[in-house]
Order: sequence, then structure tokens, then C-alpha cells
Amino acid sequence: MSREAYVAPTSAFNTGTTVDPGPGLTTQYICGDCNQKVLLKQGDGIRCKECGHRILYKERTKRMVQFEAR
Repeated sequence: MSREAYVAPTSAFNTGTTVDPGPGLTTQYICGDCNQKVLLKQGDGIRCKECGHRILYKERTKRMVQFEAR
């Protein structure tokens, strides 16, 4: 498959915990200062909408992740 023909999967980004994602992909982050949940779309500025803090943490996944040791 050529690089131009590849289409990225969208199910990994939409976990069902976001509220009204609207057009485009949104990702949920947690503010490092006020602990508010912040929804950001691709291209949005990295800033909390409540307090203006610029450090956001990505929410931990709820899926089971298991690695095989070799």
C-alpha cells in the first residue's frame, strides 16, 4: 500500500467519553492547574478554557494494554 493511499483509523481517538465531538476529531485533556476536562480539536491552541493554564495532560486510556516480555 502506498503512503498516499493510507487512511488513519478514527476509532482510537473517539472513545465515547467525549461530549458532542462535532465535526473533526476531538481529544480530551485534563488541565494541570484546575483539573478541568478540556476538549481540544486538531489545530486548537493548547490552553485551558477555564483558567488559561497551558499545561494539559492527556487522559489515561481505559483499555487494557498488555505487553509481552521476551
